[in-house]
Amino acid sequence: MTDERQGEGLWRALARLPRGAGVVFRHHETPFFERRILFERIRKIARRRGLVLVRAGDLPMRGEAGVHGRRGRAAVTWPGHDRREAIAGVRAGARVVFVSPVFATRSHPGAPTLGPVRAAAVARGLPVTSIALGGMDERRWRLRLRAMGFDGFAAIDAWDGGGREAGADRRVD
Repeated sequence: MTDERQGEGLWRALARLPRGAGVVFRHHETPFFERRILFERIRKIARRRGLVLVRAGDLPMRGEAGVHGRRGRAAVTWPGHDRREAIAGVRAGARVVFVSPVFATRSHPGAPTLGPVRAAAVARGLPVTSIALGGMDERRWRLRLRAMGFDGFAAIDAWDGGGREAGADRRVD
C-alpha cells in the first residue's frame, strides 16, 4: 500500500518487496498531475522487479495491472472491513481481499480493530486470496496470522523500515 506519508521511504519499501508481490497505489491526496508522474515511476520499478501494480482511486492510470475497491477488467483487489464487504468484493470480481484493520494503524489512530480472530472469520472460506492488513509486519504474519488461514499480509511501514520490529505499532491500512 502506498501513502503520501512514506515520502522517500517509498523507494526503500519498493526495493524490499519480494518478486511477485503486489503494490496498491493510493496517494489519494497527491494532485493528479503529480500522481500520474509518481505512478509512472512506480510502474517502471514494478515492471522491472516483477511486482503487480494496481491503482486505488477514480482515475485510470496507464499501465495499471488492475484496480482496488471497484470493478475492473484486470486484477481487482477489494477492502474487507467486515464479512459483508469481503463477500461484496468477491461478487464484484476481486481476486484479492484485504481484511482490515487487523491491528491498530497509524492512519486511523484510535479506530476499532478486528483483531486476529475476527479478521480470520471475515476471511474464512473466501474463494479468493485473503490478505491481512492493518498493523501488520512479517513477524505478526508468521507467528499469528499465517496459521489462521491468511494467504499473506500487506503493510506500509513494515516495508520501509518503520515496522513493528522497530518497536512501535505504526502500520497503516
